[in-house]
Order: sequence, then structure tokens, then C-alpha cells
Amino acid sequence: HVSSFFLFCRYYDQLCSIEPKFPFSENQVCVTFTWKDAFDKGSLFGGSAKLALASLGYEKTCVLFNCGALASQIAAEQNLDNDEGLKAAAKHYQFASGAFQHIKDTVLSALNREPTVDISPDTVGTLSLIMLAQAQEVFFLKATRDKMKDGIIAKLANQAADYYGDAYKQCQYKDTLPKYFYFQEVFPVLAAKHCIMQANAEYHQSILAKQQKKFGEEIGRLQHAADLVKTVASRYDEYINVKDLVDKINRALAAAKKDNDFIYHDRVPDLKDLEPIGKASLVKSTPVVVPLSQKFTDLFEKMVPLQVQQSVSVYNQRKADLVNRSIAQMREATNLANGVLASLNLPAAIEDVSGDTVPQSILNKSKSVIEQGGIQTVDQLIKDLPELLQRNKEILDESLRLLDEEESTDNDLRTKFKERWQRTPSNELYKPLRAEGANYHNILNKAMQADGQVKERYQSHRDTIALLCKPEAELNAAIPSANPAKTLQGSEVVNVLRTLLASLDEVKKEREQLENDLKSVNFDMTSKFLTALAQDGAINEEAISVTELDRIYGSYTQKVQESLKNQEELLKNIQSAHQDFSKMKQSNNESNLREEVLKNLAVANDNFVELVANLKEGTKFYNELTEILLKFQNKCSDIVFARKTERDELLKDLQQSIAREPSAPSIPLPTYQTTAAGGSKPAASPTPTPAPRTMVGTKPQPPARPPPPVVSAASSSSASAPSGTAAAPAAAPAPTPGASAPAASTAPSQAQGPPYPTYPGYPGYCQMPMPMGYNPYMYGQYNLPYAPSPVYPNPGQAPYPPPQQPGYPFPQQPYYPQQ
Repeated sequence: HVSSFFLFCRYYDQLCSIEPKFPFSENQVCVTFTWKDAFDKGSLFGGSAKLALASLGYEKTCVLFNCGALASQIAAEQNLDNDEGLKAAAKHYQFASGAFQHIKDTVLSALNREPTVDISPDTVGTLSLIMLAQAQEVFFLKATRDKMKDGIIAKLANQAADYYGDAYKQCQYKDTLPKYFYFQEVFPVLAAKHCIMQANAEYHQSILAKQQKKFGEEIGRLQHAADLVKTVASRYDEYINVKDLVDKINRALAAAKKDNDFIYHDRVPDLKDLEPIGKASLVKSTPVVVPLSQKFTDLFEKMVPLQVQQSVSVYNQRKADLVNRSIAQMREATNLANGVLASLNLPAAIEDVSGDTVPQSILNKSKSVIEQGGIQTVDQLIKDLPELLQRNKEILDESLRLLDEEESTDNDLRTKFKERWQRTPSNELYKPLRAEGANYHNILNKAMQADGQVKERYQSHRDTIALLCKPEAELNAAIPSANPAKTLQGSEVVNVLRTLLASLDEVKKEREQLENDLKSVNFDMTSKFLTALAQDGAINEEAISVTELDRIYGSYTQKVQESLKNQEELLKNIQSAHQDFSKMKQSNNESNLREEVLKNLAVANDNFVELVANLKEGTKFYNELTEILLKFQNKCSDIVFARKTERDELLKDLQQSIAREPSAPSIPLPTYQTTAAGGSKPAASPTPTPAPRTMVGTKPQPPARPPPPVVSAASSSSASAPSGTAAAPAAAPAPTPGASAPAASTAPSQAQGPPYPTYPGYPGYCQMPMPMGYNPYMYGQYNLPYAPSPVYPNPGQAPYPPPQQPGYPFPQQPYYPQQ
């Protein structure tokens, strides 16, 4: 049961997951689900009631019903003698109650028609109450087992009796419930359980009354409990055995009466005068929350409707635009701040007081550049870019070459077969792929332009960057020296500048963290769009996307604007303080030259950092583009392979259809079949003309064959043919000796047979009779009389009996006379 229960739960979760992804309905994705009534066992002359609907809501309802049924079975099989069994039983009973309650609330809207009796609201509502009552009874058993206070046990039992009573009333007053509830053990068991729980409540409340010295109340409650269990024993004994409970209550009642009669003499109140017992409910229906199973994995996680895919794509574009715009604003602000500081020679100006040493800020920048690999790193990154670019171009060109070759072949075959080549032209089929390929071409062209700008910028700052990579001694020698400046270290202006520069550095660091936060934010909008599609039938992408983007990125956008505003104020104050600093500082040509070199070194550091970032970003871009182009190439190769397979099958069908067509016009007949001997052309005949046979030349003829033997009259009379039977025809006469053979130039009157010799005593060529109904040599226009053989009589001739029924028409065989 447990494995089946979890299987049904996962299936229910899967149904809930695919519901918003597929338009299940009779007009769209029509899948019919058939379920039988759980309480209808059928009859002798008819099967059980069942319902088939093309509704996913119906399938979900029936599956959830089975989940509740299995949960109740699992709970019923638990061992209630230990805590683990009690906890498991209470948990599953509450789950079953929640499942049936959920069906009661949703079944009518899910089906949009009258459901079968087992899942009707009345039935599942009653089942929910029954499960809740059993869960409450489990808590009563646990409290009894743990020997809790009798007042608490009485309240738990009274609440369980209430739940059983409500379920009993549902069965008693609802005519729409299944007959199973009345004719099986459900109805009587509910009545018995109600009485038993109420008797337990009265029993434990009597113990509490005894503890409070209320002996009359104790006897009254025990009498009521005894009456209840007596009712159960008399009416429902075949369903529930209450002998132990009867004995326990009777013993307590007898002891209480004895003590009261001999000692206390307390008045026993009437049942209506007893105070009602309190109630304590520790159970509630577990709400159905998807997923029901913790091990559920959506099999169609990446499959969403086309509208949702398009909406997600547009949303991702909006998100990318928002993030890129914010990052671009912060980077532009950082570059502007670095440019302003470099033009003011800050912070080097306030550090360079001796005039002959390298300022600490320049040393820090030089150290940072060397740690990042210096100029060798930039050279290597620039060297790798053309290889990555060439690799992407080759992949793209190969993909388009596949399309071009297949399209060319398709055009050639279309030109050859014309209207017989009935399939979608490749140039129309490949339009989306070619548009995608053109887009990749544009991307590569823009990337090439960006690479050129990066290389040009690198060449303009290469010497200064190389100077930053040198050791401190060489760097100090490359910077011109100047006379010591006035001592300004203790002045207020220098302190203000340092404070402002520190604040600006803090803004830059916050900006870097803010940029990382913007990039790391990830929110899947698929569920939002699926929900909107399921509720409204359409997706208002713009409204949903704008709302969600403002909710997710609103705080980040506000921080970006605050950062830009803070930097603007800081730069304004820095420029004002630097003016005061310049007025106080002594200047000359040497100091100006030194300051210019320091500015260039600061600018070189900023350019190095930006170049490395751009080159790494370009390398990452090319690597990611390679994966995208490989997918594009696979897409092209797949469709080309499919088109080739389709082309081969179409060619095969065309060749077979051409082979079945009529061949070219027949070759003209030879002259000997079309021209007569006299030169006149005979009339055309619909019947075929037999091929001419070789004519035998003139030769001496043998003597005539002897005549056939004469049958005597006696023999003739004794073996005469039956009346109605024709006599055998005479044999064909032999040719006259010495008669000349027909001339070779004269056309024979009929096809000639082979020249068989004739000798005295040898009858010559004997024509064999053909089987009846079969004559492959029969020519229509040569249907000559059949000459019977002198040796073999006709069928039915003496001494053979005649046929008992007329035979089939027998076509005559052409006769070829002997030469």
C-alpha cells in the first residue's frame, strides 16, 4: 500500500504540473479518462457504473480519491500499540480527510457536469468526516495509553463521538449516498463508534467526578455509559466487540453504587441535569498542497506552451536590457571618475611631496598590473581572439553550406521532375534558419569591430602599460624629478582631498558589488506565465513582466541611481578642493612634466584594467557563441538529414510510378505480316497474326497410308454408340501422291505444322486431344474443325460410356495437315 500511495501522489503531482502546459479539452488535446464507481459493484445483468470524460480535472479528482483511499488503508493497518503506529495512523487519516475535503470543494467546477456517486460532494464530505473521526480516536487511544489526565481523555473521546455522530447523521439524512453505506458495515459501525466514544467520555468524566467527591454524578455518568455500551452490544455486536469495555464500566458502576449506598448516600442526578463534557479537537484535515510527494520530479519541466515560451523570451530580453542598462550606467560613471582623477593627478598629487620618488598610489597600481600578468596577459588575450573568431566563422559557414547544398539538390530535382516533385521547397523551409544565420553573421561582424577598437586602444597605451610593469627602480628612473614642493601634508586641503578620495573609492567598491548582485539575480517567470494562461486563457506579457521586473530589480535600480548621485557630488567637491590645492602648490616646468607622466601612468592603469576586462569578456562571448553555433549546426544537419531521407523516398516512389507507366509506341510490324503476296495491304484485324513457319521444299512423296480397318456389322451392332451419340467422323484423306507442294511465294491458308514422315503401317502425326477448358494454342480467327485421330476415339465413343451430363463447350484445335 505504501509504494502504491506514493506512486499515486507522484502521478497527481505530475497531472498538476502538466495541467497549465497542455490545453486538455475535447476541442484541443482530447484525452479520455475512464474510471469506475468505487462503491458500485455491478449487477448480474450489467457492469458497474463508470464515467469517461476528456477532462484532466476529472483525472485529478479520481487520482486524489485513490490517494485518500490508500492513505486510509495504510492508517488502518498500523499497529496502535506503539507510538510510531499511532503517529502514522493519525497522519494518514488526516491526509485522507483533507483529500476528500478537497474533492468536495472542487469536483463540480473540475467536471462541469454531474459526477458519479463515489466522488459526489455528499459522499466525499461524509468520508472526510469519517477519516477525521478516526484520527481523533487515534489521539484518544494515545492519551489513554500515556495515562493522561481523565479530564483531557474525556474531552478527546467526546470530540471523537461528535465527529462520528456528524458522519452518522450525514449517512442518515443524505439520500444521494451510495447504497454501500447502508447495506455494508459503514452505517452500523458509525453508530457503534459514536456510542463507544461517548461511553468512554462518560467513564473518564466519572473518574474525574469521583476525584472531586461528586459520587452521585459518578454513578449517573457510569449508568449512562453502561446504557450506551449495552445498546452497542445488543444492536451492533456482529460488527464491534465491546465485552471488555462493558465489563470495565459495569465493575466501576457496581463499586460506585456500593460505596454510595453504604458510605456517601449522595443523590444521583438525572442525565439531563449532568453538565456537558467539554471537547478538545487535536485533528484537522490536511490541506492538499502540491507537490504531495517530496520525491516528485517534473517529467515535463522544460516543456511549456508556445505562448509561454514567447513570453519568457520577451521577458528575458526586457530583463537583459534593464540589467545591461544599469551596469552600463555604473561603468560609465566609474570611467568618468577615473578620468577626472587622472586629469587632476589624484591621488598621486597629494602623495608626491618629495619630487624624486614614486608616489605610493602609482606603486600600488604597478603592483596590481604585474600581479594580473602585465602586458603579456593582454598580448595573449589579443592573440586568442582571431582563433576564436575563425572557429565560430567556420562553424557558421559549414552550417550554411549544408543548407545550400541541400537546397541546390532540391532545385535541380524540382527542375527535372517539375510538378511531380511535390514537397515544400527548401528555400521556403530554410527561411527561419537563414534568418538565424544572418543574425549570427551580424553578431560576428559587430564582434570583429569591437575587437578592432580594443586592439587600437591597446596600441595607443601599450608603452605606458609596459612602463607600469617595470620594477620600482626603473619606474622611478622613467619619471622626471622635480624640486621639492611646498610642504602641504598637514594642510586642511590635503586632508579634505584624502577624505573625498576615500569616499569615492568606497562608492566604486559598492558599485562593483551592486553589479555582481544584478548579474546574480535569477527568477523563473515560467510559473507566472503558466498561471496567467491557465486563469485567463491569454498572457499579458508586458503588464506581468513590468510588474515583476519592478518588484525584483526596483531596489537595485534605486541603489544605482543613489550611487550615481553620490559620485556626482563627490567629484564636484574633489574638483573644488583640487583648485584650492593647486593654488597652494608651487609649480614649474619640471613639476608640470612630472605631473603629466604621473597622469599618464594613472590613465594607463585604468586602461589596462578595462582592456583586460573587455578581452576576457570577448573570450567568454566567443566561447558561449561557439556553443550556440554548434547547436545551430546540429539543427541544420538534422533538418538536412531529414530532407535527404524524404528526397530518397520520394525518388524511389517516382521511379516506381514511372516504371508502371505505358512504354513508348510499339515497333512497326514487319512487311511479311502487313503485306499480302500480291502486294495489296490486307485489312487490319483485331486478332494477332501467327508467326510464319518454315516451308518444306518439294520432295518425293511416300505412298498413301492404308485405309482404317473396317468394323464388322456384328461388332458394330454389339458395340454401337448409345442413341443420341454422334458417330465418329471419317479420317482426313491423305494427300495425293505426286502432288506438288505449294510454292514458297504463295502464302499458306493456315499455319503449317512440322514435316513428319509417313510410312506404310505408320499413321503419321496424331493430333492429341487437349484437356477440356484449356487450349493455349487457340487463335480466334483460326477456329477450324477438329479432325479426330484415327487411333483415339472421341469421348463417349464405344467401348467407353458416354458422359452423364453435357460437358463444357470445347474449343476446336487447329488442324495442321501432313506434308
